Amino acid sequence: MWGLTLLLMASLESRDTDVAPAGAPPAPEGVLRRPYRALSIGIVTVVLLIAFEATAVGTAMPVAAHDLDGIGLYAYAFSAFYTTALFAMVFSGQWCDRSGPLRPLTAGIGTFAVGLLISGTAQAMWAFVAGRAVQGLGGGLVIVALYVTVSRAYPERLRPSILAAFAASWVVPSVVGPLAAGGVTEHLGWRWVFLGIPPLVVVPLVVALPAIRLRARGPVDPAAPPALDRRRIRLALAIAAGGGLLQYAGQDLRWLSLLPALVGTALLVPAVRVLLPRGTYVAARGLPTVVLMRGIAAGSFIAAESFVPLMLVTQRGLSVTEAGMCLAVGGATWALGSWTQARPRLDPYRTRLVRIGMLLAATAIATAPLVLVESLPVWIVPVEWAFGCYGMGMVISGTSVLLLKLSAPEEAGTNSAALQLSDSLANVVLLAVAGVVFAALGGAAVGHGALGAGGDAKPGAFVAVLLPMAAVALVGAAVAGRLRTTGAKPAAG
Repeated sequence: MWGLTLLLMASLESRDTDVAPAGAPPAPEGVLRRPYRALSIGIVTVVLLIAFEATAVGTAMPVAAHDLDGIGLYAYAFSAFYTTALFAMVFSGQWCDRSGPLRPLTAGIGTFAVGLLISGTAQAMWAFVAGRAVQGLGGGLVIVALYVTVSRAYPERLRPSILAAFAASWVVPSVVGPLAAGGVTEHLGWRWVFLGIPPLVVVPLVVALPAIRLRARGPVDPAAPPALDRRRIRLALAIAAGGGLLQYAGQDLRWLSLLPALVGTALLVPAVRVLLPRGTYVAARGLPTVVLMRGIAAGSFIAAESFVPLMLVTQRGLSVTEAGMCLAVGGATWALGSWTQARPRLDPYRTRLVRIGMLLAATAIATAPLVLVESLPVWIVPVEWAFGCYGMGMVISGTSVLLLKLSAPEEAGTNSAALQLSDSLANVVLLAVAGVVFAALGGAAVGHGALGAGGDAKPGAFVAVLLPMAAVALVGAAVAGRLRTTGAKPAAG
């Protein structure tokens, strides 16, 4: 594990040691040099383990849902993670600004491991979904704490490199993860995909925590730590409850479901208006558009990607291992996209790179349903998804860099939470919509038969999910030009 982490980090080190232009101050040390080495290795290993879990779970999910007779709740198994993460992200942002990222990161990793154990031992789909919800709590705490660590422990010039290292950490898991998860699922059972990871999550903490304690401990201003904003915590609970109600309504296609849908919307809308930067949903220039773009990009692509393995298994008869491998190459191209945007000479073109990335993602999503045509080869999916993931690498890392650049140190936690909140909220809402459409058009019928080609799921259900997600991604490309600021840093809140 450590050798893999060092290899990933070393591949990015050359970028940190480029010769500075004539007259410029000396370049700061690289992310693998003192005093950043232990911190970089530790936090990148955390991301590496999370990446293994995410790619493995995506591969095993169709079998787990079928085994637990829960295909009808398939979308909920994904969105439950994002629903609870909504609350955890806001809480983590407050916690980090008040006392630093050390405690939120530790608590988040522990909670994440507990969620894996719950899902891995579940005997019913509701218990499996509950485990995913606990994972979401841990994941929400961890992701914001990692961003705050980057903001506070690294100078601005090194942030693109460490964020690119985060993306590079998905390369090997994206290739090995689906293959390993497919083999474990087919020979040992899907449960071991979840139960095998918790023992490993403690290891990176031992390496990273001393460095975090040294470089990012406590509030930015110890003499005047920010007070805990209880109103924001209550609003975060409202968002999580609202997202859960929307997802619940999406799984019960009756007129009575309109009631929880309306209540969920009533909880979400006012809370989102406060917790996201002012002007987010009108794409105000700068920070608001950065936050909006993150939601559009992540929501559309993840919602689409959640259904692609199921489409390949049920409509083309692939095994879960083969379906996972069709998406595996995307991990490498995602990292390549992140590496592209991190090149110092491309910094002036970051906005343009984000727009190109959104166009590539939209194209990949829109062309994925072509695999439903029996005369076309299955390999079109890994090809198109590789291009889409390359675009997503530029978008996700690019928006992360822009967010930290536009955030004052004392706002890093709150703004990082807003970015991740937009990401997860879009996932919850778009997965809820996708779940409704998928179930209404007969997608859930596959749960009544054998898992494989020839099931009762209607191909049109997949088309009706994927094409709207492509349209959402195109909206992101349209507003990407507003990422560029023309004045001072926007304020959050």
